[in-house]
Amino acid sequence: MSHLGGIDGTSLEGVSMTTLWTLHNRGSEAKRSDGVIRDPWAVTLLDSIGYDYRKFGKPNQSHALRARAFDAAAIDYLTAHPKASVVALAEGLQTSFWRLARAGVADELTWYSIDLEPVMELRRRLLPRNDRIIELPQSALDRSWMDKVSTEHGVFVTAEGLLMYLEPEDSLGLIADCAARFPGGQMMFDSIPHWLSRRTLTGLQLSDRYIAPPMPFAMTADEALALAGRIDCVRRARDIALPPGRGVWKLASLPALDRIGAFRRARPAITLLEFGR
Repeated sequence: MSHLGGIDGTSLEGVSMTTLWTLHNRGSEAKRSDGVIRDPWAVTLLDSIGYDYRKFGKPNQSHALRARAFDAAAIDYLTAHPKASVVALAEGLQTSFWRLARAGVADELTWYSIDLEPVMELRRRLLPRNDRIIELPQSALDRSWMDKVSTEHGVFVTAEGLLMYLEPEDSLGLIADCAARFPGGQMMFDSIPHWLSRRTLTGLQLSDRYIAPPMPFAMTADEALALAGRIDCVRRARDIALPPGRGVWKLASLPALDRIGAFRRARPAITLLEFGR
């Protein structure tokens, strides 16, 4: 079970429980000598929370590579806007703040951590306090968080592993409201392909003991790029490739493969939106 005080992960339910799935993948990857991510706090969390992680099946590189893609875009934005506000919607047990601090871009930012109270309670018990982090224990769909975010030095919003769990109108509404509220800012999110969304709606089994929650919102890379024409105030949309991983994960990042329409439509997407002024 646990090495640091026996924190019980079974207190998380439903979609909140998926933060343990992503932690399992990221922390397991960070433990490997040839891992694709360095994330000491993910390892600490993984070792501190007592949970039967094998329910999620065998760990893979997906969430570690996704985290690295989000880090790279955040580093770019913060290098240009060092005092920016970073809003981590439905942050879960992500440890992005400390990875960005190690990259040297977290000295002047303000970090808004948004998630439901049970997740926030775990974060408080297991992660270090930092004056730059403002906790907002609430749903990402409760727009009151927008009133609390300083817009003076730029805003970078992340929705990592969030939008697929929402209804399509909620996901698109959240993007539109962020675009209207944070001119000159950016928003980064990931989305799943339509075939995978359909699978989750009928019950996607990660193992014989765990069925992933329904993920009703799907968007291909090209549908995400089209948001620049669909949503007011979205000036530009960019498709962000996963960094190359090991083995088959290295192949998946080959640009030549992405020129095959069937592959491009069938893969998950990571999208970076730039908001107009």
